Amino acid sequence: MKKAYKFVIFSFIGPLIMTFFIAVFVLVMQFIWLYIDEMLGKGIEWYVLAELFIYASANVVPMAMPLAILLASIMTFGNLGEHFELVAFKSAGISLQKIMKPLIVFIFFISIGAFYFANNVIPVANLKFFSLLHDIRSQKPAINIQPNVFYNEIDGYTIRVKEKVPLEDGREMLKNVMIYNLANNNGIRLVTVADS
Repeated sequence: MKKAYKFVIFSFIGPLIMTFFIAVFVLVMQFIWLYIDEMLGKGIEWYVLAELFIYASANVVPMAMPLAILLASIMTFGNLGEHFELVAFKSAGISLQKIMKPLIVFIFFISIGAFYFANNVIPVANLKFFSLLHDIRSQKPAINIQPNVFYNEIDGYTIRVKEKVPLEDGREMLKNVMIYNLANNNGIRLVTVADS
């Protein structure tokens, strides 16, 4: 019976790991498309992006783990049924509940580990992720200002820039700038016009 339990568990671990990493990859790709516009063109080093993706990966583990367990279970028992191992277990007098028993115990320990992970690791990863994302957003704020587009992400102000000129040190100079001060709600708008 111990050999049968080992066989079922080792048949389950491979698909579990594979489906877990595929699910994490898909969910991190969704994260990338969500925040890609805030990361592009800012000259961020690869290790900063890798750190950001690691924190994002830690945040998606609670969504990826149940999906991985479900898919790995389907793959394992489908594979056992396809190769007639379930028939061999049934002919040996082992019921399906006994075949599933080691996986139920194994998943119980995974759920305890997932609870520990969600309780202790995810809050720290969340804090570091949003802190790093804030640092990336504020690294080069002028990069969000597009030429000939009204930029109003600053409360009380609307900015329009005719062109952006790259400088030798990697920064950009804004040319023909108009700043509308909308902070006073009395109907009077102050407009500041600058060459650069």
